[in-house]
Amino acid sequence: MSEDPQRNFRSAYYEKMGFRGVEEKKSLEILLKDNPLDVEKLSTFSQRFPLPSMYRIHVWKILLGILPPHSDSHSLVARYRQEQYMDMREALLAMRFVHKATPNTELYLRMYQLENQQLSRRSELKQPGEEDEHFLAVAKAMGEIADDPVDCYWLIRCFVSQFNHKFGDTIPHLPKSLEHFLSQEDSRLLAHLKASGSLAVLPYTLWFRRCFAGCLPESSLLRVWDKVISGSCKILVFVAVEILLSYKIMLLGMSRPEAVENFLSNIPQENTDAIVTKAIDLWHKHCGTPMHPI
Repeated sequence: MSEDPQRNFRSAYYEKMGFRGVEEKKSLEILLKDNPLDVEKLSTFSQRFPLPSMYRIHVWKILLGILPPHSDSHSLVARYRQEQYMDMREALLAMRFVHKATPNTELYLRMYQLENQQLSRRSELKQPGEEDEHFLAVAKAMGEIADDPVDCYWLIRCFVSQFNHKFGDTIPHLPKSLEHFLSQEDSRLLAHLKASGSLAVLPYTLWFRRCFAGCLPESSLLRVWDKVISGSCKILVFVAVEILLSYKIMLLGMSRPEAVENFLSNIPQENTDAIVTKAIDLWHKHCGTPMHPI
């Protein structure tokens, strides 16, 4: 029986766009036609399947609460978001906290501080603190993902706020989770990291506080953030575990903690898509797959 060239073309196209099958595309399109949208089902879809680029920003805005569940009000809310963005920008310009040439990442930080009543007097402005640096790292990465500055600000703002609110108490425990799962996957590597003193100095801030912003390239980071935005910070642990496993041979050859930290903070960029794919498989293996009906 001959193969259908048109069907093969469609399958290849959907796979390239992030779908492993036509049925996934249909499922997501059906979900996005609901009014009101079922945010829980959208979240489950994002955890079970990769989001394609054509829908990602829109789904993120829904999951982060930037757009409401009622799709018939999206255009109105989007206009309000734009107006609020412009009002904050004009206010910061008038107060001379920023100027027209200020980089967008700094502008977004000042807007976030203004919204959260954390903006110091202009004469008392200091160098960015630790939390500010986390924000700026996420902002820089998001700037590579979202072209529109209004969308970009709201995605950063809501991503950071949701992450801190949902997972703030969990983040300090993620290094222990990493140790636990690494012991199950490769106890020899874990023993080496402990014996060399490297386990204590792994780049946990880069991995867990910045969600791999500045560590993974955009194509890989998108798939990790899909899972974080849909409600799982545990995916961060499995990406970290898979990075360790992928560079096991090199790490076993390092005895100085500072060498391990430096290497893992600047991992090669060409193999990261495969690392994330394996990390997602590992996440499903240990945590299961959400089974909410779609």
